[in-house]
Amino acid sequence: MSTTPVTTSPADGIDEDPGPFDWFRTLGPRGRRAFAGAFGGYALDSYDFFTLPLSMVAIAAYFGLNTGQTGLLATVTLVVSAVGGAVAGVLADRIGRVKALMITVATYAFFTVLCGFAPTYESLLVLRGLQGLGFGGEWAVGAILVAEYASAKHRGRTLAFVQSSWAVGWALAVVVNTTVFELLDPGTAWRVMFWTGALPALLVLYVRKNVQDAPDAAAKRLTGPRRNPLASFSEIFKPGLAKTTFFAALLATGVQGGYYTLATWVPAYLKTERGLTVVGTGGYLTVLISGAFCGYLTGGFLTDRLGRKRTIALFAVLSAACVLAFTHLPSGANGILLALSFPLGFCMSAIFSGFGSFLSELYPTAVRGTGQGFTYNLGRGVGAFFPALVGFMAGSWGVGGALVFGAIGYGIALIALLGLPETRGRELV
Repeated sequence: MSTTPVTTSPADGIDEDPGPFDWFRTLGPRGRRAFAGAFGGYALDSYDFFTLPLSMVAIAAYFGLNTGQTGLLATVTLVVSAVGGAVAGVLADRIGRVKALMITVATYAFFTVLCGFAPTYESLLVLRGLQGLGFGGEWAVGAILVAEYASAKHRGRTLAFVQSSWAVGWALAVVVNTTVFELLDPGTAWRVMFWTGALPALLVLYVRKNVQDAPDAAAKRLTGPRRNPLASFSEIFKPGLAKTTFFAALLATGVQGGYYTLATWVPAYLKTERGLTVVGTGGYLTVLISGAFCGYLTGGFLTDRLGRKRTIALFAVLSAACVLAFTHLPSGANGILLALSFPLGFCMSAIFSGFGSFLSELYPTAVRGTGQGFTYNLGRGVGAFFPALVGFMAGSWGVGGALVFGAIGYGIALIALLGLPETRGRELV
């Protein structure tokens, strides 16, 4: 039985004629509002995350940090996000998707702003970790919310469009970062970047007023047996789901280990080893992000055509190849580096397009939030050690050489796929 209230009733103003945006029309009015809330939440989640990587060189200079200490700032965010994501998943199953979404957005916005007031490196480390509580939960909750409105036929591309908002938030962060660092001295600019992280608070007002849980899924959640949080976690480790939980978490570890290695260190790599200015770095990142946006959308269509596993496997191989090519170009080949930025962004983002639908389809409604929140964010937490490892190895290998660990992450993802079923076309139960 499907949990999606997708119909073709005249009341919803939906017809059966196919078209390039059929996936959006079949969501219905309430589904489209849910899509807007999840899209905005993930875009601003991305924006708040990238306030750190884009400001990392300035923060390191301000506090006198080495590469290991700066890498730890990113790692603590991702490690704590594993806890935040798991808790948010349980909340989504107990109090509903929309309420959990508002809590996660408010949390990451609040602590991002506080990071701008941090007087010491240690306090920044703590506040950035607390920001990870909200950061970890938003995607899983928003993805489930939209997945339960989407049809099985279009779920892959629908969730891919939600995922594409990450590139939108990343692009906005680059534009604001370039502007702020051009107008202010670096010691002040990095603080201003964190203060702009208050923007997501406005989204909470929209979600509260306009967004509702999918009716069918909400009814199943409310009429099903009530579970305490520990019972919810135990469910996903019982026979029948334990294997899925293990391999889904391993898949998330590999993909996110590769991704966050690049997202954290590419800006610093361009500045320190390629000698680019803030404006020059912004230009390269613009090409990278353009590739990312196109990758999310393309991957979404492929995940519905080729299947979840084939799409992820394809882009795991291509992402690893792009990482090695991007980081091992000789000095002076910045023109080629610029050209490679697009396929790098494309591949490392397209691999995520199927995640929202894939993880949602692996778990039943009663524990979907718990399962998706736990596996995705456990993977994020473990994968968080990849950026830290790069930071500590950069002293002897250089940032470019240490980025090879990103390619290793994609290899782990390929192994994980061997233990997971294909779920394309599966109805949510």
